[in-house]
Amino acid sequence: MFKSINFQSYKTIVFVGLFFRLLAAIFSEGYGMHDDHFLTIEASASWANHYDYNNWLPWTNGNRGVPEGHSFTYVGLNYLFFVICKFFGLNNPYVLMILNRIIHACISILVVFFGIKISEKSSNRANAVKVGWILSLLWLMPFMSVRNLVEMVSIPFLMWGVWKLIDTKNNKSYLLGGILLGVAISFRYQIAVFSFGVALYYLMTKNWKGLIYFSLGNVITFSVTQGVVDYFIWGYPFAEFIGYAMYNMKEGTKYLPNSNYFMYFYVLFGVLLFPFGLLAGVGFFRSLKKYFFLFLPTIAFILFHTFYPNRQERFILSVLPFFIILAVLGIEQLRKNTFFDRSWRISWKAFWILNIPLLLFFTFTSTKYSRVEAMYSLYPTKKSNPSILMEGTGDASISMMPKFYANKWHASFTEKIVRDIDGVQIPKYDYIFFVGSGDLNNRVNYYKKYYPSLHLFKKCQPSVIDRVVHAINPRNVNEYIEIWAVK
Repeated sequence: MFKSINFQSYKTIVFVGLFFRLLAAIFSEGYGMHDDHFLTIEASASWANHYDYNNWLPWTNGNRGVPEGHSFTYVGLNYLFFVICKFFGLNNPYVLMILNRIIHACISILVVFFGIKISEKSSNRANAVKVGWILSLLWLMPFMSVRNLVEMVSIPFLMWGVWKLIDTKNNKSYLLGGILLGVAISFRYQIAVFSFGVALYYLMTKNWKGLIYFSLGNVITFSVTQGVVDYFIWGYPFAEFIGYAMYNMKEGTKYLPNSNYFMYFYVLFGVLLFPFGLLAGVGFFRSLKKYFFLFLPTIAFILFHTFYPNRQERFILSVLPFFIILAVLGIEQLRKNTFFDRSWRISWKAFWILNIPLLLFFTFTSTKYSRVEAMYSLYPTKKSNPSILMEGTGDASISMMPKFYANKWHASFTEKIVRDIDGVQIPKYDYIFFVGSGDLNNRVNYYKKYYPSLHLFKKCQPSVIDRVVHAINPRNVNEYIEIWAVK
C-alpha cells in the first residue's frame, strides 16, 4: 500500500495534512485554553444571540466605556459565522463547533501549501518536501490548527503574504503581500513586529519600492479593519488598538511575569522533539546569512516576545512555520559536514518515531471536556436562565463554565468552596455542579438535607489529556464534574 504512495508529491503532502486536520476538527472537541473560547466563541456566539458576554460593546450595560483592547476582526468573522448558521436553523453547539473547526482546518492547510512554495522558491524541491511533511504532520499542528486562537489563525495569512513578497513579480506583489500581512496583524496585533522586520529588510537593502508598497498594503488593511470598524463601534478609529496599547503599557507587564529569557527557544526546540529540535535550532541560526529576508522578521518576533515581560508559550506559535523552514534550509547547509549529515539522518528518523504516536494522540484528544459536557447537558433543558451552584468544597478548584455549550446566556453561577454551617438557609438552585470527586458522597448528602428532590443528572469525566495536564500541573483545573438537579 505505502509503496504506491508518492511521498515526494506536493499533492500527497497537502492531502495528508488536510486529512489529519479534518480528523482533529471532528474528534478533537472542546477548547485548549481560556482565550480560544471565552475571548472568541463566547463573545461572537453571544452577539449572534443578542447578548454581550464580555461587555465589550459600548452600548452594553456593564461596559466600562473604554475599549478593552481586543481586535474585532477575528471575533467579528466568527460572529458572521454564527449569524449565518442561525439563519439556516443550525443552533446545536456541538454541530456549530464541528463546522467551525472544519473551516479552520481548511484554512490552516494554506500553511502547508505556502510553506512548500516558500521553501522551494528559497531552496529546492527536496527541502520543500521535508518542510511540507513537517508542517503537515507535526504532532501539534492538526490539534492547534482547529482551535480558535489568533496565534494560529493569523499564520495562513502571514505565510501567504510572505509568499507574495518572495514571489515578487511587480509592485502589485509588494502591495498584496502587505495587505495579507495586514490581515494577520488585524487578527493579532503582535504580528506587526514581524511586519516591521520585513520593512527593516527593505530599508537595509534599499528596496524603496518594496518598502513603500509593502507598507501601503499594511496601512490599507489596518485602516479598514481597525479604523473603519472601530469608528462605527466606538465613534473614532483605532479605538481597540489604542486600548490594547494603553493596557499593555499600564497593566500588561504585570501579567504572568516570566524571567526565563530562553523560554521561546525551548518551546520551538521542544515542539520539534529531541534530538531533532536541537539540530533545528542550530540550523535556524545557520540560515541567518543566506535566508536573511525570512530570518530577520522571524528573529525580531522571537526577540520581542522574549524581552516583553508577559510570556506565554503559545505566543511564539505564529512564527513556528518560519522557524521550521529556516531550520531545514539551515541544516541543508550544515550537511556538507559529515558530523551534521549523520546527525540529520539519525534525528530525522527519531523525529518521526516520536512524532507519529503524539500526532495520533493529539488529533483524537479533546480538552476541557468535562466542562463542555457539563454545560452541553443543559442544552436540551427548557429553562433559559438556570441558577447553578458550583460546589467545590472537596479537593478541586472551580473554573469558568462555557455558557455557549448550553446556549443559556443568562445562566447564573454561584461559587462555593467552603461548606455552609448547618442551619444556615441555602438559596434555591436549579442545578448543583459538584466539581471534583473528593469527599463526593458526603457533599451530595449534605445538600440532600436541604433539597429532598435532589437527583443525579449527569456525570462528566475529563479526557485523558485533561487528566495528564492536571497531574503535571494541578493549576490546570480539569476536574470530574457531577451534576445533580434539584427537581
